[in-house]
Amino acid sequence: MNVRSSAAVLAAVAVIGAATPAIAAPSPSPSQAFPSALYGGKDPKFDGVWRQSLALLAQHTVGVKPAAKSVQWLVRQQCADGSFAPYRADPTAACDAKTMVDTNQTAAAVQALTALGGHDAVTGKAVSWLKKVQNKDGGWGYTPGGASDTNSTSVVIGALIAAGEKPQQVEKGGKSPYDALLTLALGCDGDDAGAFAFQPDEKGELVANADATAAGVLGALGKGMVVKPGEQTEAAKGQACEDEKTPQQAAANGTAYLTKALAKNGHLTSPTPGSDPQPDYGNTADAVVALAAHGDTGQAAKSLRWLEKNSAPWASQNGPAAYAQLIFAAHATGTNPRDFGGTDLVKQLNATGPAPQTAGKTRAVDEKSDSDSGVFGVWWYVGVCLVAGVGIGFLFSSRRKRQQP
Repeated sequence: MNVRSSAAVLAAVAVIGAATPAIAAPSPSPSQAFPSALYGGKDPKFDGVWRQSLALLAQHTVGVKPAAKSVQWLVRQQCADGSFAPYRADPTAACDAKTMVDTNQTAAAVQALTALGGHDAVTGKAVSWLKKVQNKDGGWGYTPGGASDTNSTSVVIGALIAAGEKPQQVEKGGKSPYDALLTLALGCDGDDAGAFAFQPDEKGELVANADATAAGVLGALGKGMVVKPGEQTEAAKGQACEDEKTPQQAAANGTAYLTKALAKNGHLTSPTPGSDPQPDYGNTADAVVALAAHGDTGQAAKSLRWLEKNSAPWASQNGPAAYAQLIFAAHATGTNPRDFGGTDLVKQLNATGPAPQTAGKTRAVDEKSDSDSGVFGVWWYVGVCLVAGVGIGFLFSSRRKRQQP
């Protein structure tokens, strides 16, 4: 599910989503200053909330307590109606009709903040907004009112599950999210049997999409981005594609398609116009999580090994969301993310943003930082200093670390 692989394209066209390879956001010029609480050094215009959410969720998954100011930055990105936009440079300014909110950033924020705990009011408003913009077919598009797609519907299902909702009971027009996913699942005929499409094409036909299939499997299973490692299930052994229209069968069909797609060389490919297909590291990581979630641990382990050997340059170039995807894949297969083909993914992720909180120590919410604190933050800091004394000043000054590019 790539806002990692689609956010820049989706937001650029402003109205629809497409599961296409990522277009790297431009690196900031010396004159640009992004909040020090933000993970990653590239322009957050299209994916700020997404990558922040994945970074925080990945840290929590491996037992790392994120920097307080990074969590606060994410919380303050929420609009009054509960939605999240990719990036609001001035979170004190009210969202308006020009604020490009979307379901993917909102659902990712819900999954991260729910895992971290203590943000029920924020996540509750976000879930209410997601329910409000649900389509009549039961699914969600990338933007409110956009045609439902597999990726968006699945990431919202993950958010609903995280928030304690039952997706099958979240209906619009008598249709649930699972109904929407089933309409986007291919049948069992042909080479692409069992796959999910992103959306119907211009002719209304379903075209297999590996990224959408990985997302669809997780959605159909009622899973979020983080999947606990497990043993291979009997249901996953020798599973043949069947046209039974149930979420469980659609997930089984999808994993069969992914297994076949991965079996040749261990990874998925991203066709680039005018050139040979290239390995798709992000979608391969997503496929590993999907396979592990269904109990197809054999192929998941093989593809995880391929990622261990080959994904380091890709992750280094793409930053926090990429490291998070690899951490999710490692976690789903019971692999140590701190020794991932000789790379410490946790250390690499932490290096893309503020230093996490030190185990056994309590850190206060940071004072005013860059553009993501208002007047309240200044006076709060002054008040704390007056009450706690001079010593607290050292604690805050020690937190003034600029984000690494």
